[in-house]
Amino acid sequence: MTQKLLEGNLLSVIRSYYPSLTKSEQKVADKVLEDIESVLYCSVTDLADKSGVGETTALRFCRKLGFKGYQEFKLTLAKTLSNDAKEDEVVEQGMQYAIANNTKSVIDETLKMVDEELLHSCISAIAKADHLHFYGVGTSGLTALDAKNRLIRIGKHSDAIIDPHIQAMGAATLGKGDVVVGISLSGSTKDTLDSLEIAKKNGATVIAITYYARSPITQLADYVLLSGGKESPLEGGSLSAKISQLFIIDLLCTGLALNDKERSLEMKEKTARSVINKIY
Repeated sequence: MTQKLLEGNLLSVIRSYYPSLTKSEQKVADKVLEDIESVLYCSVTDLADKSGVGETTALRFCRKLGFKGYQEFKLTLAKTLSNDAKEDEVVEQGMQYAIANNTKSVIDETLKMVDEELLHSCISAIAKADHLHFYGVGTSGLTALDAKNRLIRIGKHSDAIIDPHIQAMGAATLGKGDVVVGISLSGSTKDTLDSLEIAKKNGATVIAITYYARSPITQLADYVLLSGGKESPLEGGSLSAKISQLFIIDLLCTGLALNDKERSLEMKEKTARSVINKIY
């Protein structure tokens, strides 16, 4: 398929290719045509489940249409829907109010998704970890760096690795008693998944922070912490999605600090004093 055709209306493209698809692939096409807006926020696992097929069939459907993979398919899907209700909302409410309301709703959504018992299990695993790594790339990599910064202040040693090659090498050094936290909104970030798989094979405990309960990262993880703030491919790196991740990090760090209040307060004072001369 030519790039020009791909840039056209995706629904027309799907209908054009429909007769040439296998019966299983047609099930995926039916689901997309039936509820295109919800598909925009589906992981590849979600779409496969809703269509009653396997992930490989969903991926094959995307490639039959001429896409390299599912994310490229969703990007074109987002373009097809680019008349975006969010823009109307911004105009109607005023930019600052629309953004503020969206940010508040993301925190509320994330709070509802948090399983308290699971959260405490993650805090306990991190507290006992011999080595603690945070893996993420892109915007999720920035969240990983923020997690490391937060933990330094309470005296918990960790490493935030955002380079995929260093991630893979770091994962190979982990073992039983170590914990790695993989951060991926989509749950399908290949670099992060590859590194988590290496860590898992070496015996490390894997914690995932993601929006999608049904995604490749959740199949690898021992613990899954869900965050709110879904985004379309055209909204990559959105503030709301990042805030939802930071909220989860805040819960973990605060929980760790409460587990050992005395030491945490001591470390907070020590780290604050260490930079006191760097501020006028």
